[in-house]
Amino acid sequence: MKQGKMVVGIGEALWDLLPEGKKIGGAPANFAYHVSQLGLSSCVVSAVGEDSLGSEILDNFSANGLCTHIAIVPYPTGTVQVEIEDQVGVPQYVIREGVAWDNIPFTPELKALAQRTTAVCFGSLAQRSSFSRATINRFIDTMPKDEDSLIVFDVNLRQGFFTKEILDQSMKKCNVLKINDEELIVISRLLGYPGTDLRSKCRALLDRYHLRVLILTCGVNGSYIFTPESMTYQATPKVEVADTVGAGDSFTAAFVASMIRGKSVAEAHKRAVEVSAYVCTQAGAMPTLPAEYTT
Repeated sequence: MKQGKMVVGIGEALWDLLPEGKKIGGAPANFAYHVSQLGLSSCVVSAVGEDSLGSEILDNFSANGLCTHIAIVPYPTGTVQVEIEDQVGVPQYVIREGVAWDNIPFTPELKALAQRTTAVCFGSLAQRSSFSRATINRFIDTMPKDEDSLIVFDVNLRQGFFTKEILDQSMKKCNVLKINDEELIVISRLLGYPGTDLRSKCRALLDRYHLRVLILTCGVNGSYIFTPESMTYQATPKVEVADTVGAGDSFTAAFVASMIRGKSVAEAHKRAVEVSAYVCTQAGAMPTLPAEYTT
């Protein structure tokens, strides 16, 4: 990677309020953390409130060695209330609205960061507010575009916080689309792609949006990576799972880091599967990766 170039995760920074206590959540930080673990310069872009929850997020990211560009804004730090239904054991999520990460400002400092960003990862959740959506789009538009630039849209559908228009515009902006099998079905329905063949749906998206890469993850059923010229498949390793928090973000981080280092799509896919499987064996979203994955 050229000196001074950055890999950025932009979007939500929040607390998951679980029955057993609170945990820091948000895909952008997980992504940026693992990119930094993999030896590249990375930064998380978001916003927190002028409150103790916001201060705790900043302290946590600092303790984890994360570079941050996090604005402090006059809105409460984001929270997600997670409740478990006693009878069925299914978690219910209430993602609070009108919070700090809904109001990420586009500042001169953020513009300067965008101008030296070689890869960015963004999702749909942080675009639920027009304010943060405009900031994310301006950030992408400000990035230098060359053949090595990676603009990754990691869909992450949550509750009803997405529209056909936001998904369509995001897929037009990106050159790498990461999606899981359930999200693929939802998006295919919105775009009018009939049938149940996942591969043909992926090919249709790849062609429609002129994507460089489409990543499809299918949980225990493995993962596929499509390019205009090829398709690779990797089985999901059988491991003793501690939890799956952050595993998908570590997959994206390892894939992006490998591509920046000049690896082939197949090599990047293999490393992404290895790293995400390891993260599943560890508690929490930000474990320390073994040295074998960081070179």
